Amino acid sequence: MCGIVGYIGNKEAKPILLEGLRKLEYRGYDSAGIALANADGVHVYKEKGRIAALADRIDQETFATMGIGHTRWATHGKPNRENAHPHQSASGRFSLVHNGVIDNYEALRNEYLANVTLISETDTEVIVQMIEQFVYDGMMVEEALRRTLSLVHGSYAIALIDSKDAETIYVGKNKSPLLVGQGDGFNVVASDALAMLQVTNQFFEIMDEEIVVVKKESITIKNLQGDVQVRAPFTAELDASDIEKGTYPHYMLKEIDEQPAVMRNIITAYQGDSGKIELDQDIREAVKNADRLYIIACGTSFHAGLVGKQLLEGIAKVPTEVHIASEFSYNMPLLSEKPLFIFISQSGETADSRSVLVQVKKLGYPTITLTNVQGSTLSREADHTLLLHAGPEIAVASTKAYTAQIAVLTLLAVDVATTKDLHHDFDVIHELSLVAQAMEVLVDQKELMEHLAHNYFETVRNAFYIGRGIDYYVCMEAALKLKEISYIQAEGFAGGELKHGTIALIEEGTPVIAIATQSHVNGSIRSNLKEVAARGANTCIISMESTAEDDDQIILPEVHEYLTPLVAAVPVQLLAYYAALQRDCDVDKPRNLAKSVTVE
Repeated sequence: MCGIVGYIGNKEAKPILLEGLRKLEYRGYDSAGIALANADGVHVYKEKGRIAALADRIDQETFATMGIGHTRWATHGKPNRENAHPHQSASGRFSLVHNGVIDNYEALRNEYLANVTLISETDTEVIVQMIEQFVYDGMMVEEALRRTLSLVHGSYAIALIDSKDAETIYVGKNKSPLLVGQGDGFNVVASDALAMLQVTNQFFEIMDEEIVVVKKESITIKNLQGDVQVRAPFTAELDASDIEKGTYPHYMLKEIDEQPAVMRNIITAYQGDSGKIELDQDIREAVKNADRLYIIACGTSFHAGLVGKQLLEGIAKVPTEVHIASEFSYNMPLLSEKPLFIFISQSGETADSRSVLVQVKKLGYPTITLTNVQGSTLSREADHTLLLHAGPEIAVASTKAYTAQIAVLTLLAVDVATTKDLHHDFDVIHELSLVAQAMEVLVDQKELMEHLAHNYFETVRNAFYIGRGIDYYVCMEAALKLKEISYIQAEGFAGGELKHGTIALIEEGTPVIAIATQSHVNGSIRSNLKEVAARGANTCIISMESTAEDDDQIILPEVHEYLTPLVAAVPVQLLAYYAALQRDCDVDKPRNLAKSVTVE
């Protein structure tokens, strides 16, 4: 959450910073601001709302070759101009942007800033005010920064500029993502490489509790003790065209349409010379040696993990549990003797999941991360990584990363089953190819999905998805998609649970959508749908060709029963998309949400 950019060089900083912020707006869009440094001092511009509002506020006559910027997702204080970043010290000398949460900011304020009047309600302002106080006490700026960060408890990624030094941007990081990019005669700072692909693809990873002194001709990385850290830059393997909408009206629609290609990308990425799926031998051994798998995830990734449990137990015969990261972190269950932890995160920066990763690594347990971002924190800190190969996902509501997670979990399950010499007739490459074809059929049914969204969701207050078995897990994701972007109160339920309480919420016209792709429970879920129809529900069925009846509204092309969640995901994503459009909601940037959840 929140996005940071910085630039120092010979070109005008303003357009580079604004373009970087636009690329990071998926991380937060409550407010935004930039600070531009030139010979006249530091010029700070802040505005509530989107980057476009900030751009309108900036004095276009202000020219600077150094600056920092921020797009905010509010944690401390309301989303307004006063709480927007950059924050300045009392004298105005220092300007700072921050992503993260400072847990002990109140104690620091009471101990170090008793005589300083704070302007904002944020924890961030405490950092910049403390730096100025330490400088007043006689410290050099870098020393004051290191001293301040050594006292801070929590997560942070920061960029700091000094009005008395137009040659330096100071950077610090702990738990929150931040990169420093290297150019020819300039250097940049960014929360995500995609923000600065317009100018460079060479980036340095910054580790926890490190600071960086960034000048236009040099990048110096140090730990909090002041020791220089030497490492080589990496090349960001991203195509700038991948992060553009092209002719699409929204990123979400583009990313839904990309799912067939993602399935094929995954096959290509994991297909060995033998023509079969071949995972890293260390990953095979780690799963083979485990007596139980623990999948840790949040939100959409949690729902993918629930499907993964079915795959890992059904195909690989490995007992598997799925846990919400934020609950597991504070309420760890009794573990088996030889657990293996699998962390699922689109961004690889999810704070709740990282908290669990830190805990289990201290206990000495092996870990695997499934992520879309190579070099992300969870990928870097886990023992092994399985990449999703989904390409950049910009829309806040995840679509292609969700199906990619399920596909990669399928590969893992089949590979482990093969390694364990378990008999199965599951040709995963063939089956995923069929999934890709089925997805292509479904993404072309946009007119049908728009029509159904109008019939079921345009004016309603709440809605329900029901299913049984693996369909129930898809229902949970379908409901999340709908509530995320259309703000309809939606819930996914196991069909048999309706009569145990939820059916009391059914009113005349309440939408109830059943997912019925599993033949062994097809009769049961249809019976559940008749129960709610008898009470006035507006019902809809999403079925597979093998389970379909004549009046079913959406019929999915036939795929293997293990992989029905991959094709069922497409229509529910499109239904949510069109429901949001019809209700005039911001599809790509739903209120109160951000793409990368980097605070607990």
